[in-house]
Amino acid sequence: MAEYHLTTPLSDEDVSKLKAGDIVYLSGTIYTARDAAHKRLVDLIEAGKELPFDLKGSVIYFVGPTPPKPGEPIGSAGPTTSYRMDSYSPILIEHGQKGMIGKGKRNQAVKDACIKHKAVYFGATGGAGALIAKAIKSAEVIAYPELGPEAIRKLEVENFPVTVINDTYGNDLYEMGRAKYEVKD
Repeated sequence: MAEYHLTTPLSDEDVSKLKAGDIVYLSGTIYTARDAAHKRLVDLIEAGKELPFDLKGSVIYFVGPTPPKPGEPIGSAGPTTSYRMDSYSPILIEHGQKGMIGKGKRNQAVKDACIKHKAVYFGATGGAGALIAKAIKSAEVIAYPELGPEAIRKLEVENFPVTVINDTYGNDLYEMGRAKYEVKD
């Protein structure tokens, strides 16, 4: 397993060198979106309308942050469970998204889209939202403010720590970890 420092937007070359289990520190711009915002993004794509940000090379963090304390850019920003985005992620990946950050397993359609279109799924540590927030240098709502914590935010991050869970080769860290400890007959 290797360690990488990458700057967004991500390229095919960036994600192709990553393998399940690698540690990555992201810097640059990432976007927040949960299921309600994902549905709206997919609806815009299906209607042929412009999105609130460029999907090409983008990384979307599945998070609904808490309000910031005075002087802070964001409150606690721990990952949310990713499977709620599974029906939307393949479409966004097909249209240029290169990374997703969340927690928990993804379905086969998401994994297949990662292989076909060169994208990765990163895991962030659940329960460490206050610590993760320290890597977020600024946060700005750019779409759907009526969704409150689930609004789409543009985050500027520096050395945002993630682990590659699903890579462009079909590897799944959760399956790899489990296989290590399964009893073989």
